[in-house]
Amino acid sequence: MSENISLQAVYSGALKALSKVIELPPSSPQKQPLIAQSREDLKTVHARIIELSLFSPNETVEDIPTKDLIYLSLPYALSEAQSRVQADSRSARLESLDQTQRYMKSFVSLLENYNIVPAPERELFEKQASSIRDPAKKRELKINQYKKEKDLKNRIQANDLPSNFDLIESLLPPPSDGEEEKELDSQSDEDLRETILLLLRLLYAQAQGQLEGLNQEVELLKMAPPSPTLPAQSSDQDERTKNREEEASMWRLDPTPVQGGPDGKGPLLDQSGKVLRPFTILPSDAGERQRLQAGVFGPGHNLPTMSIDEYLEIEGQRGNIITGGGPASQNAPTSSEQLQIDSEMDGTAEGEEKAEQKRQKDENWAQFTDANQRGAGNTMNRG
Repeated sequence: MSENISLQAVYSGALKALSKVIELPPSSPQKQPLIAQSREDLKTVHARIIELSLFSPNETVEDIPTKDLIYLSLPYALSEAQSRVQADSRSARLESLDQTQRYMKSFVSLLENYNIVPAPERELFEKQASSIRDPAKKRELKINQYKKEKDLKNRIQANDLPSNFDLIESLLPPPSDGEEEKELDSQSDEDLRETILLLLRLLYAQAQGQLEGLNQEVELLKMAPPSPTLPAQSSDQDERTKNREEEASMWRLDPTPVQGGPDGKGPLLDQSGKVLRPFTILPSDAGERQRLQAGVFGPGHNLPTMSIDEYLEIEGQRGNIITGGGPASQNAPTSSEQLQIDSEMDGTAEGEEKAEQKRQKDENWAQFTDANQRGAGNTMNRG
């Protein structure tokens, strides 16, 4: 970066690059080059700030000129740029997260040292929702933090700009074009100063939330199982792998044939008892072997030996099929009614026989009713 370019121009270019990164899709090949360029520019801004001694630990925020006040946001921008660096491994991501946390904590400490954030806001945003067990209190904290952050955005009218980078860039001092910088009148300077301080308080609120998220990501990465490594294994690992393969080969039921050829001939076992080719164990009885061979291409179930009509005819002959029913069966007389009809056939031998059967049936029923009182067998509705 040329020394002739102003501090404002370098910072503005880095912020515009970060704003463009946010608008690009995640898989865009332009993202990482833009992030790398913005990081270099932001580091140049940091070096120039130290060289110019814009800030001193011995001064208060009232001692900082309005045109320099916006550069307090530099650690926040550095943290945002570092968090978007693509990492190829877990260790690289952990290293990047560590650097991101350092930038973000530096920004938070800088604002606290200058007492830019009021004490109630510091107390509100220092609390982490993840450390609260009570769901109601956790929800209440998140709502209060959201309301305060929204209030800060409304006060600085941040809803018209797409990102914080655009908002920071809009508050940078105008370029001097090599001429002496124009000084703002007292009212404009006061309004600009108030807006910058509100912006820094807004970034402080967001930085505290991002620090909580960064801590959680670090914990997850540290607890994750180690990823498999591609480099060559050590000699001990090679030996253990070889032993496992030999043991697996020993217990394999169908090892790859090494002798005997495709015709299946040759010895089954070598001298050490190792199987040399596949084989099938069959029974010694020739008839049993023939039966098994005949059933190779047969069905896996028993086939029917008769048709359905034949089966029904046999069952009907055995008396296992009930016939009748329907209206004709419903209108037919019962056995008692048929006995009454047959007994009324006077003058015939069959009529006299049926009359005697009916008399015996009535006599048996009369004896039964005399011996068994009505309702004696009802054990369910007994009072």
